[in-house]
Amino acid sequence: MSYTQPELGYAFNALEPHIDAATMELHYSKHHKAYVDKFNAAVQGKNEDSLKLEQLFAGMDKLSADLLPAVRNNGGGAWNHTEFWKWMTPNDAQKQIPDHVKSAIDASFGSLDKLKEQFSDAAATVFGSGWAWVIRTADGKLKVTKTANQENPLMNLPTIADRGTPILGLDVWEHAYYLKHQNRRPDYISAFWNVVNWQYVGSLLK
Repeated sequence: MSYTQPELGYAFNALEPHIDAATMELHYSKHHKAYVDKFNAAVQGKNEDSLKLEQLFAGMDKLSADLLPAVRNNGGGAWNHTEFWKWMTPNDAQKQIPDHVKSAIDASFGSLDKLKEQFSDAAATVFGSGWAWVIRTADGKLKVTKTANQENPLMNLPTIADRGTPILGLDVWEHAYYLKHQNRRPDYISAFWNVVNWQYVGSLLK
């Protein structure tokens, strides 16, 4: 059973001027596709081919030494990007924050502005390549965290400081922003807030 790269769901230029079309096309068509293709090649013919990515992430402590890097790097890249496209939208209605999301944010962070401040700081301080996340922890609270490379908080790995279910994530690899913003990662982080699909975030909190 191959992992399939889902359709993007909107045109490459739909997030302009915040996320540029050239970056979106390269990011989706080349980078994301490469993760999917390499992951499928790694698990083809193995027992793990029948498992969902979430199942593989939860059982990473049991994976063989030859398969672990493929799941961490390419499986992670495939899953992370599939969610990333859903966390962004050109649709104004989808950018409205549902009441239950606002309540959860207020309870965990104090306000949306404080969440944005913590999340933006996490994204800006990822050393090298990685991701910033808002996760729902096992106790039901929301927390900001970050991971290196294509790791994510679902992975059962000693390098994951905070495990939980991602409800929002931002790719801060240079390929996600360098064509438009060059080395100005904070500008890219700021632009991201203009396209967040809060309705999708809300669906993950139900």
